[in-house]
Amino acid sequence: MAASDRMVLGPLVGSIDQGTSSTRFLVFNAKTAELLSHHQVEIQQKFPKEGWVEQDPKEILKSVHECVERTCEKLQQLNIDITNIKAIGVSNQRETTVVWDKTTGEPLYNAIVWLDLRTQSTVERLLKRIPGKNKTFFKFRTGLPLSTYFSAVKLRWLLDNVEEIKQAIDDGRAMFGTIDSWLIWSLTGGKNGGVHCTDVTNASRTMLFNIHSLEWDPELCQFFDIPMEILPKVRSSSEIYGLMVCFLKSGALTGVPISGCLGDQSAALVGQMCFQDGQAKNTYGTGCFLLCNTGQKSVFSEHGLLTTIAYKLGRDKPVCYALEGSVAIAGAVVRWLRDNLGIVKSAQEVEKLAAEVGTSYGCYFVPAFSGLYAPYWEPSARGIICGLTQFTNKNHIAFAALEAVCFQTREILDAMNKDCGIPLNQLQVDGGMTNNKVLMQLQSDILCIPVVKPSMPETTALGAAMAAGAAEGVGIWSLNPGDLTAVTCERFEPQINPEESEFRYARWKKAVMKSMGWETSEPPSNGKSE
Repeated sequence: MAASDRMVLGPLVGSIDQGTSSTRFLVFNAKTAELLSHHQVEIQQKFPKEGWVEQDPKEILKSVHECVERTCEKLQQLNIDITNIKAIGVSNQRETTVVWDKTTGEPLYNAIVWLDLRTQSTVERLLKRIPGKNKTFFKFRTGLPLSTYFSAVKLRWLLDNVEEIKQAIDDGRAMFGTIDSWLIWSLTGGKNGGVHCTDVTNASRTMLFNIHSLEWDPELCQFFDIPMEILPKVRSSSEIYGLMVCFLKSGALTGVPISGCLGDQSAALVGQMCFQDGQAKNTYGTGCFLLCNTGQKSVFSEHGLLTTIAYKLGRDKPVCYALEGSVAIAGAVVRWLRDNLGIVKSAQEVEKLAAEVGTSYGCYFVPAFSGLYAPYWEPSARGIICGLTQFTNKNHIAFAALEAVCFQTREILDAMNKDCGIPLNQLQVDGGMTNNKVLMQLQSDILCIPVVKPSMPETTALGAAMAAGAAEGVGIWSLNPGDLTAVTCERFEPQINPEESEFRYARWKKAVMKSMGWETSEPPSNGKSE
C-alpha cells in the first residue's frame, strides 16, 4: 500500500474494551466507523471462596498494555499509520471495585467483581438500618436497590476487612475507583500525576451517586461510611480526561487524549445508536443487559428494573437516562459448562451440541450462580437444573443453558414493556454471544418478536470510540443523526407458534421459583478458622 493510500483513512480512534472475561483494544475509522484491527486477551477470574469473584487489577492493566501493543503491530502490518490514532475511549465492566495506593500505584487488594456475593451479610447489616428493611429505600436517589451487585457495599466490605486499606485511608494514600478509574489513572501517569476520574455512567452504578444532581451524595457516603476524599472526580462521558503516557516500546500513542468513558452497557447503547427515547438494546456478555433509553427524564420501575444513566456526551450536553434489566449469568453459563463441567472445550461447541438435539427435552437450567438479578433481586437463589430424566444428556443441558439466557431476557423484556407501556416490536442485540445463531433463533422464538443483530457486533467498543472521537478538543466523529453510518443487520424471525413459546416460558417460571430461598447469608462453619 502506498503512503498516499494510507492518508485516505483519515483520523482513527482506539477503544479499550475491558470486560469481565476479556480485554480488547479495537481501532476504528472515525469517518466510516469501520473496524480496522483489534486484539483480545482473556482475563483470569479467581474464586478464592464460594461466591467470591476477584480479578487482579495489575493483570487487567497488563492485558490493556498487551492488547494496545498487539493491535498497533497488526495495524503496522496492514500498513496503517498508527500516528493517525487521535483519541482513545474506555469502556469497562461496571461496579467492579478497586482500591489502590496513590503513592506506589499498587492495588491494595484484588478487584472485587460485580458478580461477587461475599457482601450479602454486609447488605443485611445495612438493611437493618433502613426503615422497614426496604431494599429500594435509596431508589429515587440512585436508581438502584441495595444489593451485593453495586460498588458501595463492596467498598464497605474492603474497609471492614482489609487492614492495608484501612491503614491507607488513615494515611491519605487510598484511591477508590471502578475499572475505568483504575485504567485512566494508570494510563495517564499513575503515581506520577495520573488523573483520578470516572464518568457519570460508571458513577451511577456505585450507589454513592445522586443521579439527579450528578454528584457524589454526602448522605449516601455517610450511610455507607465511605470517606468522600477517596472517590474519583465525576466527569461527562465525552471530554478529554488526560493524555496517554508512554508504555509502548515504540513510544506510539504517547500524548493521545483519553476522551471517552462509558460503562460497557451504556457504551453498547451508544454503539447501537439508541439515541431516541424508547430505543433499546440487549447485550449478551458475561451477563445480559437490556437498556431502554428514556431520554432526559429518569423513569422508575415498578417491575424490578434499574434506573441508570445512559450517557452524557459532553460537559455541556444533557444527561440521558435508561431503564435497565440486568441478568447476572448469560455467557458465564457457557464458561461454566466449559471450565467447571468440562462438557465442552470451547464456547462454539455449545452451539453445536444444542443444534444436534434442537430441544432441551423438558430440562430447565436456572443459572442463579450469583442469586437472581432483575426482575427478582433475590440473593438467596442458587442455580438448578431440573426436569432431568434418564434420557437427558449433555446436548440437552447445553440447549437448556442457551434457553436459560433467552428466558431471562424474556423476563426483563416483559418488565420493560410493562414499565414503558409500549411493547418493543423487535430487539436490537449485540455482544459476544450473538455469534451463536442457535441462541439468536431461540431468542426470537421465546420473545415472539424479531431479533436484529448488527453485522459488526463490537458495539460496546464502538460506543466508547464514538464518545472519544466526538469529544470537545478532538472533534473527529460526528454524532449528528444525519452523519451516523447506516448499519447492516441480520434478522432472526420467530419460527415456533406463540402457544409453545408460552408453555416453555411457564415451565421456566416454575423452575425459577424452585431456585429461590436456597441460601442464607451465613454459611455453616466447616471447622476451619478464617
